[in-house]
Amino acid sequence: MAARIKSADLPAVRGTYTEGAAMSALTWMRVGGPADVLFSPADENDLAQFLRQTPEDIPVYPVGVGSNLLVRDGGIRGVVIRLGGAFAKIDIDRTAVRAGAATLDAQLAKAAARAGVAGLEFYRGVPGAIGGALRMNAGAYGGETKDVLVSAIAYDRTGVRHELANCDMAFGYRHSGVPADYIFTSALFQGRPGAPEDIQARMAKIMEKREASQPIRARTGGSTFANPDPERSGGRSSWQLIDQIGGRGRVVGDAQVSEQHCNFMINRGKATANDIETLVEGLRKQVLNETGVELRWEIKRIGEPLKEPS
Repeated sequence: MAARIKSADLPAVRGTYTEGAAMSALTWMRVGGPADVLFSPADENDLAQFLRQTPEDIPVYPVGVGSNLLVRDGGIRGVVIRLGGAFAKIDIDRTAVRAGAATLDAQLAKAAARAGVAGLEFYRGVPGAIGGALRMNAGAYGGETKDVLVSAIAYDRTGVRHELANCDMAFGYRHSGVPADYIFTSALFQGRPGAPEDIQARMAKIMEKREASQPIRARTGGSTFANPDPERSGGRSSWQLIDQIGGRGRVVGDAQVSEQHCNFMINRGKATANDIETLVEGLRKQVLNETGVELRWEIKRIGEPLKEPS
């Protein structure tokens, strides 16, 4: 196991360091061990300075609101960077919307609606924050980040600032080709004029559909698997493949495949990260063996296991 990092190993910052940060309190699944250090930068300059001055052999892990994240039970050796309120501001100029990377996707959609900016309604149905949406080309209900993004600001591991146009993002389905060490801090989106009441009505329909089809009030990490290529899967989505192998409702420890939507895994209250990972890996193997389709994790996994998934 790698040596633990302490705040004394890190440069002076204007933001805050928290040693032994409880990651289970910061993820929607409510599982996982502690991070050595949690860093909340004061602003972009503070983040850039931290990245420049932190030795490159100290791992850093940017996380958002933890909606699509599984932290393993052994915790995280290194520094978790979590952007706070300074990175959650929204500015709207006509139909151009700039949002910090810590802005909740739903808050972006609501702010745009109030300002009469259409085209961003789909974010109302996306759990998480803008940083994660950029990283994975988040989308739902007919819209994707690639459809509305103009540009994004990111910092690399050495603290160098990068401005990326949409074409630089190398977007694919639930994926971007941006280097893994880039930490997004803000993004510029382009909407179109719309009547606020019409936009609100469309968002209300999105939420009705979401509540009817997803266990949004459970301890879950959202969609576990990205949908496979339709040609390979015969047009079947991930949930249909899991249902086909009898996975709906399956339980490992206190982790369960949702009865409502079987591409969602639920912590029933006392699940460990190992319970969840074991459950998901079992589904992957069975789907591959029985259908020939390999499912790809959409949830990001970080940290060290206390034991390997069985």
